[in-house]
Amino acid sequence: MNDAGFVQQTLVPLLYLISAVTFIFGIKGLTRVRTARRGNGLAALAMLVAVVTTLLDMGLVDYRWILGGLVVGGAIGAIAAVKVEMTEMPEMVALFNGCGGGASVLVAIAYLWQEVVESGAGDGMTPSALLGPDSALSVVLSILIGAITLSGSVVAYLKLRGKISGQPIMVPGRHVLNLALFLGALGLGVWFAFFVAEASLIATVAVVVALLATVLGVMLVIPIGGADMPVVISLLNSYSGLAASATGFVLNENVLIISGALVGASGLILTQIMCVAMNRTLANVLFGGFGMQEQETASGPASDYGTVRSYGPEESAMLLESAESVVFVPGYGLAVAQAQHVCRELADLLESRGVKVSYGIHPVAGRMPGHMNVLLAEADVPYEQLREMDEINPDFKETDVVIIVGANDVVNPAAENVPGSPIAGMPVLKVWDAGTTMVIKRSLSPGFAGIKNSLFENENNIMVFGDAKEVLQGLVTELKQAAAA
Repeated sequence: MNDAGFVQQTLVPLLYLISAVTFIFGIKGLTRVRTARRGNGLAALAMLVAVVTTLLDMGLVDYRWILGGLVVGGAIGAIAAVKVEMTEMPEMVALFNGCGGGASVLVAIAYLWQEVVESGAGDGMTPSALLGPDSALSVVLSILIGAITLSGSVVAYLKLRGKISGQPIMVPGRHVLNLALFLGALGLGVWFAFFVAEASLIATVAVVVALLATVLGVMLVIPIGGADMPVVISLLNSYSGLAASATGFVLNENVLIISGALVGASGLILTQIMCVAMNRTLANVLFGGFGMQEQETASGPASDYGTVRSYGPEESAMLLESAESVVFVPGYGLAVAQAQHVCRELADLLESRGVKVSYGIHPVAGRMPGHMNVLLAEADVPYEQLREMDEINPDFKETDVVIIVGANDVVNPAAENVPGSPIAGMPVLKVWDAGTTMVIKRSLSPGFAGIKNSLFENENNIMVFGDAKEVLQGLVTELKQAAAA
């Protein structure tokens, strides 16, 4: 066997197998906070092996272009890693999902152009006859799913960035319009793949399918409110995996099929977990328009509060001086204030005084799945102190003080005691069972659900108004002064 035969018949399949197995172990590592960093590294390594193997398999690529792509792409990734703040991570994930979908569309159209249009073989033959029915259908699905993922992710990004309203934008007759767009795109896709034999018409219809799917992606995400962004990001991640898997069938690349299927399946599972955590169905998220802040519900308007006790850092620190157990409940306000490091400093100070410290993590706290875990990991919070909702809820009755930093809906009692509330039935952290709850928040403004939080009126609750980082730093200062006195 010559060198070329060895590469094509032995080395390439072996490297693809290594890449696929590494992908599996990488995604497995992402299921736990402790192993997430290693899992991410393994997945990145698997992608590198897959790219290098594909280039070996092709054999006709100008390596100057490859080197240029590595330099440009690596520079963009490095700059993004350094520049992007933790609060902007959901937007970055949305863009990553969009890039995956966009890449699938471009690859599918480029393949169609090269194999059918540019070669001239398409004249007189349909794509299904030329490429095979499976490849032709895979091209259609790759274009359709990829374009939906691209435009939907861009809309999610713009909503998260505040460039367009985070509230649901309800287009009249949107369900009928969405169905028409989907059936139109799918129907045209099947038509050009199986019944059109003119090369120029095939290319034109493929582009029309991509445009219809792009509009559909916008229409699907526009009506979804900010409260459901964690679910949307998970779902778009699943879409990007499905699009990549479809592209793998187009190119007959097993590693792309496997990795895309893994991402698609894991994203769908995570979406279901997010829906359960919010006591909502996926259909309700996609079609319900949840998150409208203008509404007044059975829990009352957001501005309707009775007696609310407000403390400053000095009085709040006095409560902590006598506490034996403290639980921190982080929310998006912690991320906005970039207060994770001073939160860890306060926790360390409390531990030095013999206080038992832990963190209560709600699955949908923040603006993307795992947002709080990533945020606290950045501050080197010990993994064993991070406790999920179901694990920590029974312990609140034995907790002296719960410090809620920028969270709102995930600690709202309305989920359990107000049947007409938009969050009724949503599993929440039962912080009100603790001896004292301390809510650090800029104001009494509502969370993403747009409703009041009756926790703020509880007799065992105190409000500490202000920027989370400044308030936590004030608590640290007061406790240090008390220890030195």
